[in-house]
Amino acid sequence: MTDGAPYVSLVLAACDHDASPILLISMLADHTRNIVADDRVSLLFDGTAGLAEPLTGARATVQGRARRSEEPRHRARYLARHPSAAMYAGFRDFGFYRVEIERAHLVAGFGRIHWVEATQVVQPSPEALIGRESDIVEHMNTDHADAVDLYASALLGRAGAGWRMTGVDTEGADLRREGETARLEFARPVEDAEAARAELVRLVRVARNKAGA
Repeated sequence: MTDGAPYVSLVLAACDHDASPILLISMLADHTRNIVADDRVSLLFDGTAGLAEPLTGARATVQGRARRSEEPRHRARYLARHPSAAMYAGFRDFGFYRVEIERAHLVAGFGRIHWVEATQVVQPSPEALIGRESDIVEHMNTDHADAVDLYASALLGRAGAGWRMTGVDTEGADLRREGETARLEFARPVEDAEAARAELVRLVRVARNKAGA
């Protein structure tokens, strides 16, 4: 709170190309008022859902400073990740914030705990790829929807059809189906649209071989 006491709230987050969290929050909310007064934030990303022993699951606490953003890419990436937010994203009291990461506390299970600095978390993405992201995503969802479903089922073990690609960056692609999300990792970082296309084609082959096995 603004008096210095800790305050915790639940928010939806997306990520910029470099892994910086993006938030969409309202000035009517206490957490936004706190950020205006003191822009230091701490975000917990919890990967323990569904585990019989949650303490064995992965989670990360990201610390940084939340800055108001008018960057169109931040809006686009957030709404691709959380399409239902489009119904209130234009409200005057709502705004997008990008968290400039300062460090993170990673827990991968019992005894696997590390503090890491921002340079180990933030991964700058080449402009050649950032500028073509929307083209890649639209092409995959429009012309290769079957491939996106195949990535989800054969490579990621996710059920159901109707998966969509919501973003692509140097290290992989983000998928979504209704309220479920998944991450498709690339074998190696890609630097531009052509390299991303080649990797997505390779992953289709891998997925088809796996599905036919």
